[in-house]
Parts: sequence; structure tokens; C-alpha cells
Amino acid sequence: MAIKFSRTFLLRKLHQITGIVPLGAFFFVHMFTNSKAMNGEAAFEKAVQELHDTPFLLFIEIFGIFLPLLFHSIYGVIISSEARSNALGYSYARNWFYFFQRATGIFLFVFILFHILNLRFGLIPGLNLTPVAGNADLSFNIIAAEFQIPWVMVFYMLGIAATAWHLAYGIFLFVVDWGIVIGENAQKYTLYACIALAAALFGVGANAAVSFVRPCGLFPQALCEHKSESKPVSKPTAESKRF
Repeated sequence: MAIKFSRTFLLRKLHQITGIVPLGAFFFVHMFTNSKAMNGEAAFEKAVQELHDTPFLLFIEIFGIFLPLLFHSIYGVIISSEARSNALGYSYARNWFYFFQRATGIFLFVFILFHILNLRFGLIPGLNLTPVAGNADLSFNIIAAEFQIPWVMVFYMLGIAATAWHLAYGIFLFVVDWGIVIGENAQKYTLYACIALAAALFGVGANAAVSFVRPCGLFPQALCEHKSESKPVSKPTAESKRF
């Protein structure tokens, strides 16, 4: 006898899967690449160039990142618009976690759009006009110039924090909803592990961001290797887009 699934059930399961793979996996890779900035301009630009040299990169970006991201973001906003938070009426930790999951999802819809338009395509008026894509040799200076603007740095820090929480708690929801983790104690310790993961991801991401304006980020500079002196950071102008 065939088992029938509702369209809503299937869409929600697909929404969960895309949040873990490929988007969650991409975030881990993204943080690892950004952390290369700890060792200076040359190390980071080498890592960016290696990404640019990946075979079939355009297809990977379209089908492995942009389309899953588009679906996950739009359907996530739909889910959030239908949700009825009861965190104030029933102030349990799980209710607040649910609220933050929806709130960070809506914030990330705006943040990721800004991030892609700003650094991937260089299309935000008044900010960076040179995209990182195709300009690996300028990538460190492009990002460093942006992060010297206080509100941009704060906005990215909030984006890193929101992404870290959304992914880590999303992993918890995934393993519970899919029946991977069963039992009250098992779920409790899994939740603790996911909260620790969120904190760790934020720490790694925040340190990587600071590394663009301070050598080695938040760590003592003696712990990092700088193979070459950084070129002076200057804000990209309209003329630089003609390179």
C-alpha cells in the first residue's frame, strides 16, 4: 500500500534538508576560507583563488548554493509568517529557541541578500563596487575596506551570529524531527551540543571578520604567520570596477 505525503510535509522536509546540506556545509567551508585571513592577505587571496579555480564552479554556485538558498529562504519566510510564537505566554526555553529560529531566519533573508549583492556582485550603492568574484587578487582589500566601516562590521557580526544560531539549532530540529535522536535525555544533551556549536561558529566567524582589520583577528599576532606584508587598504572606487 502506497504511503501518501502531503505537499506541506514534503516541502518542510526539503526545507530542513537544504538547510543542512548544502547550505550548512557551505557555511562551514565559508568560515574555513574566511579564517585564512588570520594569516594575512596572501593566504586569504590564495584560498579565494583556489575556490575560483574549482571545476564547474558556476554550476556548483547555481545548483548547490543559490537555488537551495532561494528555496530555503523563501519557504522559511512563509513558515515564519504562519508561525504563532507563544514565548511570552509560555516562557520556556524551547519556545524562545523557536522564536529566535524564526527571527534569525527573517533577518538572514535580508542579510544574505545584502551580502551577495555587496561582496559577490558589488552592487550596493555607496559601498564596494568591485566584486570579490573574479578578483581574487583584490579580495582581501575589498573586504578589509568594507569592514573598516563601523556599521558594516556590526551588521556582519549580527549576520554571523544569526547564521551560527540558525544553523546549529536547525541541526537540532533536524535530528529530532527525523527521529535520529530519540529520548528526553538524548535530546537535552544534543541541544547543549548544538548551543555549543552555535557559540563556536560565531567565535570562528567573528575572529575571521576581525582578521580583515587586525592581523590574526582576536588572537595574539604571534600565533599567526604572515608570509607577506599587506598592501595598504583603500576603499574600491567606481574606476576599480573597470579592471
